[in-house]
Amino acid sequence: MKIGIFGGTFDPPHLGHMEAARTAVAALELDRLLFVPARTPPHKNLPEDGASPAQRLEMTELMADGLGMPDVARASGLELEREGKSYTADTLRQLHELFPQDELWLLVGSDMFLSLHRWSRPEEIMALAGVAAFDRDARAHGAPMEAQAGFLRKTSRAQVRLLPLPQVRELSSNQLRERGTGEGLWPPVWGYILRFGLYGIRKPLDGLDLPDLRAVSYSMIRAKRIPHVQGTEEEAARLARRWGAPEEPARRAAILHDCTKYLTLEEHLELCRRYQVPLDGIERETVQLLHAKTGAALAAQVFGQPEEVVQAIRFHTTGRADMTLLEKILYVADYMEPNRNFPGVERLRTLAYENLDAAVALGAAMSIEQAQGRGGRLHPDTQAALDSLKEHL
Repeated sequence: MKIGIFGGTFDPPHLGHMEAARTAVAALELDRLLFVPARTPPHKNLPEDGASPAQRLEMTELMADGLGMPDVARASGLELEREGKSYTADTLRQLHELFPQDELWLLVGSDMFLSLHRWSRPEEIMALAGVAAFDRDARAHGAPMEAQAGFLRKTSRAQVRLLPLPQVRELSSNQLRERGTGEGLWPPVWGYILRFGLYGIRKPLDGLDLPDLRAVSYSMIRAKRIPHVQGTEEEAARLARRWGAPEEPARRAAILHDCTKYLTLEEHLELCRRYQVPLDGIERETVQLLHAKTGAALAAQVFGQPEEVVQAIRFHTTGRADMTLLEKILYVADYMEPNRNFPGVERLRTLAYENLDAAVALGAAMSIEQAQGRGGRLHPDTQAALDSLKEHL
């Protein structure tokens, strides 16, 4: 197995790191790629206003997840768990002990590569791993990079690969911190920065515009869920225009509707206790239902959304009797957004633009049928929603 080791402070991780990682996985045919945030880098001091080691690891995990290679790319807290300065030789020695039969590749930028022979224990580094160096400007750095590669091969018998990155512009974490915007960052990483007020960025979470609200929501879920949330938002906006509802509340409800989707049962119950959310017996035992309750609680208490948005999130999974227009829009949008694929979804999509009540009724009926087929427990709100709509229809 080939394992790439991509170290750095990742304070914060950015799009340049992501593109370099994609290049390395493809060029070196890596089976695994480990992002390793440094605890205490030996070559520079971390900024006083920077993120904590745990926060840098969490942001790096978000970035790794965003690569869409869950079986390959992941973040490692190896150096954060080790006291003292984070020397690469120590990290490679640990990894070699963990993976003695595997081929290690150290991934470095051009500046670090050109000074590699002056690192702590460079001979040990190059004995333990091959070195793959990224060059973002091969025309300017080509000769020095080739010369350094030749020098290392000759003096240390190093295995060296140069990886051009012509499409990636130079990005500096320091510049990104000073800029104070999401430019150059994977949106979930920017959302994480906003949530925790890192780098002196203090935007009130109850007053975020749509782009920042999206970023914060995306930072709370897994990357594979983001297309569903995006699809639900766009579908909700289209349905709002079709049925004469305000578009922005529909977007806000859709953006936040799954923001607690990946919490554990215990985490859901803790949020319900904190925000005094009443639960019935079925909800206390069913994570799939709880995320609507806790998502609504955060929408109200943390993100300051209006009551119509909060209620739409609260009932987007079960529905209820006498649903509001926005509740119907989110319920249907979530059910049949473009990424959904199940028998009957095309009929639901057609019906949503012809008769919204009939579409909600069809969705409720399908949910009831699915619950009965699985032998699961059906929440009474879903049956109440269907019965209420049947009266109108």
